[in-house]
Amino acid sequence: MTYPTRSSVSLDRVAPRSETLPTTSPTFSGPTRPTRLRHLALLAPLALAACDGEPDPVHDPTFRHGHGGGNNGPNVPLPGPDGWGSDDERGNGNTMGAATLQRCADLMGHRKARLYETSHELSSTMPQALFGDAPVDLEWLPTLGLPFVAQVANGEIYSGGLGSQGTQFDALGHFGVLPAPWNPYVDATVPTAGATYYNGFTQAQVKPAANGPMAHLGVENAPPILTSAVLLDMKELLGRGMEAGELIDADMIDQALDAAGLQHRGIKPGDAVYLRTGWGERWVDPEPSPDYYLAGPGLSYDAAVRLAEDVPVLVGLDNPFTDAFVPCELTGECAPPDASVPGSPLPVHQANLVEFGIHQIQNLDLTAAADDDVALGCAVVLPLRLRGAAGSPVRTVLIGRPR
Repeated sequence: MTYPTRSSVSLDRVAPRSETLPTTSPTFSGPTRPTRLRHLALLAPLALAACDGEPDPVHDPTFRHGHGGGNNGPNVPLPGPDGWGSDDERGNGNTMGAATLQRCADLMGHRKARLYETSHELSSTMPQALFGDAPVDLEWLPTLGLPFVAQVANGEIYSGGLGSQGTQFDALGHFGVLPAPWNPYVDATVPTAGATYYNGFTQAQVKPAANGPMAHLGVENAPPILTSAVLLDMKELLGRGMEAGELIDADMIDQALDAAGLQHRGIKPGDAVYLRTGWGERWVDPEPSPDYYLAGPGLSYDAAVRLAEDVPVLVGLDNPFTDAFVPCELTGECAPPDASVPGSPLPVHQANLVEFGIHQIQNLDLTAAADDDVALGCAVVLPLRLRGAAGSPVRTVLIGRPR
């Protein structure tokens, strides 16, 4: 396989595709062995827990996780030179399967493993995205009952942005690229007709009606994600929390892998990659001020390309935007923190969602796991199956061993 490099990444990767699409649904190309899968998921944790000298997936470079000729299971599917296929809508979600489930079983089965909540509680008093679809509001209904029935029930009404508030999961169709920056002096409205998305899908294919759902690349195409997760602690690496606009570059990714004792293992295809910046510690609920969403650190474009070489299924941070952001960008008083991609103030969104088919999670809560030095764990990520939606609120957990 030819992995992406900076020189190989261009908008040619997202050239418009044919307007004619097959009517059949894309098929998952990963291994399908349900009987073996059940045995792996059930027996591996028991075998490891019963072992006096458990293998150490963090520090033992000989411990393999079912990829590329490893000694304990099936391989992770990998994309070909042209990606996952001309009709693919899952991107690196195609890596999910028996091998990633087995890696999770290995990690969950450790007798010292702990479960960490890595998402925030969803509420109407939490920090709210200034650029979100709508603020979250919960209307609490009075307790209800029926005549001649000895039971009562409670309920509530949710309103607000489903994929833009709280801990959120980005579908591949969340983000597209225009052939040139929008010039409002030439076009009164955004020229969306020219937008292209992951795998060359066009605007007409993804969003055929302006006020309708996405016909392709919606979050319902994302698989359930149960896989090994690498947690890279940038706050620990730097000795401080990251500042607004500060970038995680490619070199820092490798430095953090070394610091976590993962230099031999690295990032494996199908891994979730979590990055703690320290900005997440500003998340306070009830929120006393809008400080959390006014700015943030984030990944650089070269770091996104570096991560894409290892074919992760998703990248998640404890920050608002994945990309770094400073408010003066909006007024034109300053350039974006990463201006390496002309016309793209959110180059990591473009890299992950459009160029490489990597899902994103914003607003993770990584504090407890990172403070316990959990470098490797099993990530459970289950976005809602919202047909035609650009994203989903998500509850995520990480099961790993404190060091």
